[in-house]
Amino acid sequence: MTQAPHIPVMLNEVLAALAPKAGEIYVDGTFGAGGYTKAFLDKADCRVIAIDRDKTALENGKKLKEKYGDRLTLLYGQFGDAATLVRGKNIESVDGFILDVGVSSMQIDRAARGFSFRFDGPLDMRMDPDGGGQTAADIVNEYDEKELADIIYKYGEERHSRRIARAIVMARAEEPITTTARLADIIRGAVPKSKKDLIDPATRTFQALRIYVNDELGELQRALDAAEELLAEGGRLVVVSFHSLEDAIVKKFLRERAGQEGRGSRYLPEAHAVGESTFTLPSRKAVQPSDEEANANPRARSAKMRVAVRTNAPSWQGRRAA
Repeated sequence: MTQAPHIPVMLNEVLAALAPKAGEIYVDGTFGAGGYTKAFLDKADCRVIAIDRDKTALENGKKLKEKYGDRLTLLYGQFGDAATLVRGKNIESVDGFILDVGVSSMQIDRAARGFSFRFDGPLDMRMDPDGGGQTAADIVNEYDEKELADIIYKYGEERHSRRIARAIVMARAEEPITTTARLADIIRGAVPKSKKDLIDPATRTFQALRIYVNDELGELQRALDAAEELLAEGGRLVVVSFHSLEDAIVKKFLRERAGQEGRGSRYLPEAHAVGESTFTLPSRKAVQPSDEEANANPRARSAKMRVAVRTNAPSWQGRRAA
């Protein structure tokens, strides 16, 4: 099987927002195939700290490391732990932080990873298979019907979640569900394709399982907190997300931190929630890909990019700890 080339989504827009400059340090929290990192290093004589929880991505990144030398640091770990990882390299603050949220095309295109029903493979879905933890197979075979329905509804926004969960429980009683093809067939049998809905009936359930297995929404929230903690005054945060659940978290975080969400978080003391914005927003609206890019790269069609600039106010995390 030939893998499709990885194309960084909205690369021109990301470069314009991050504006790499000589001597600055950037964090690429989702290294993947290294598309953004390479572009930053080519654009200016800067330094990039690239993080990925997938060791395969870091192994592939060694070629870039050979080319850019000390200007590129590759770190194994989750982007939610970026503050700890970066400061472990004796770097207290950075000038930019990029997140391209979600599963990479490299992971989707490898059948053995079990992310996609386009290829039959083991039902795994872990972004870090070396890190242990539950697989998607563990979840569909061990969770009760209500738990499955709740996961599929919450993370997949699937209105037929109960019907799908019931079908999974009935099917696994006959034989454990261990492959992507069998799970997809079970879902399709429970939810026939609608003429109004052009996507495969299995799409939302696979998305839900992947998000749950990898705690993607929790990781995203922790990464946003880490970016707030690491960015120096004037530092730029750029987040590219691909579905409404991700974008809602980013949008809420940035508007809160920019003082545009009423009185801020109910978990913070009033004096900390008002008047001490940690970010300014160049625009309240998300940037979307051009029609040309959306047509050329299907992965880009649902993408949204949000940008924020760090102020000199203390991080909210720091205030909580104080």
